[in-house]
Amino acid sequence: MLKKSRCQLNVDFKTLMMIDSLEMKSQEIQQIIKACDDSSCNKIVITHGTDKMVETARALSEANRNNKTILLTGAMIPYAFGSSSDGFFNLGCGLAYVQNLKPGVYITMQGQYFLWNQVEKNKELGFFE
Repeated sequence: MLKKSRCQLNVDFKTLMMIDSLEMKSQEIQQIIKACDDSSCNKIVITHGTDKMVETARALSEANRNNKTILLTGAMIPYAFGSSSDGFFNLGCGLAYVQNLKPGVYITMQGQYFLWNQVEKNKELGFFE
């Protein structure tokens, strides 16, 4: 996605897991927290399934002892669906927002960012509010 978007940022990335967020358990969330804690970066963007995104953001906020800016984003229409996915747009927003937000945990979807505790997924309408 970064290559296709012609991203010019110096980005280091790591794949932790490739699972549906509905299948995530506390073990996977702890793996994400550990990766954030272990990272030397102070600005982190996490691509995440939307069903458990708020839950993971809550856990990250409780564990964010390193004063990092952590932003979760995803897609309501999965990337695997090709050009109809909102994933490219959301990732681009995430990369832009994470550079400017103060330390904390955020979610960005559909061009908006939210504090982790001021957002929920509206499953009926298909967006975060």
